[in-house]
Amino acid sequence: MQNFSILDLSPVAEGRSTADALAETTALARAAEGFGYHRFWLSEHHNMAGVASAATAVLIGHIASATQRMRIGAGGIMLPNHAPLMVAEQFGTLATLHPGRIDLGLGRAPGTDMATARALRRHMAPDDSFPQDVQELIGYLGDNPDNAPVRAIPGNGTQVPVWILGSSLYGAQLAAYLGLPYAFASHFAPAMLEQALQVYRSSFQPSAHLDRPHVMVLAGLCAADTDEQAAYLRSSQTLAFAQLHTGKPGKLPYPTDDVGRDIPAAVKAHVDQSLSIAATGSASTVKAQLRTLIDTLRPDELMLTGMIHDPDARIKSFEIAASILHELRDTRAAA
Repeated sequence: MQNFSILDLSPVAEGRSTADALAETTALARAAEGFGYHRFWLSEHHNMAGVASAATAVLIGHIASATQRMRIGAGGIMLPNHAPLMVAEQFGTLATLHPGRIDLGLGRAPGTDMATARALRRHMAPDDSFPQDVQELIGYLGDNPDNAPVRAIPGNGTQVPVWILGSSLYGAQLAAYLGLPYAFASHFAPAMLEQALQVYRSSFQPSAHLDRPHVMVLAGLCAADTDEQAAYLRSSQTLAFAQLHTGKPGKLPYPTDDVGRDIPAAVKAHVDQSLSIAATGSASTVKAQLRTLIDTLRPDELMLTGMIHDPDARIKSFEIAASILHELRDTRAAA
């Protein structure tokens, strides 16, 4: 594991506003930079009361301005919602304003419900053009001559690093074919994690972007002083995911001492399985869980995400994890 990073959805908690959520994301990013995190990514979701990162490129620009060294990016931009040229222009602008610090992760899902997807795209093509759109977008970020029929300005020549995001074999195969880095969304869809990593690594084709496979694994996190406190804090995310699963998404709920009381057993089982790639507990518990995850999956990078209702507890959770991951990385480097 070379680096460790954060994915944030800028969660809007019950009792607080979107303005609060954006301020809390900014505070987390500043703290994360001090803790030594390598990247801070934001995710595109729409029409969700509990997520404030819908205008992802705008928020990336704000977070990049609020930090100094950490790489800031999208985890990711849902490309079916956008014209590749416009994404190239947005991220080309970000890369021009913040040279060497911007990442662009691309996803294939709309990141919302179908009614909102129609509102975003207006015209929904029946064919899957994601591979072609990715290549078109990468082309706009490359070095194009002045007489090229279409250029992204800004964007042309910025070479913004592009990642493929996925939770199935599709993204793994595409990332391998195009020779791009790959991030697996195991923090909410772990079912095909190991198979996807095997497919990506075994079929990777070196490219101008990357000479060997480079994989990032995402995992949930909720670290606190004790196992009991961490379980209590994590209940907010469990409740939020259950609400999403049952078609009733809302703001990030207050934590509870008895999460099973508010979720039917079948739904709770599904949620627990979906969120199973995670480290939850005290520092010693989280350290053991993260060590096992890294030893088993051998990621080149690890990205953590965790929605906690109390913003100060969320910052502390990532501080605890950073201390652990610095130690694990240094120990492996010295071995």
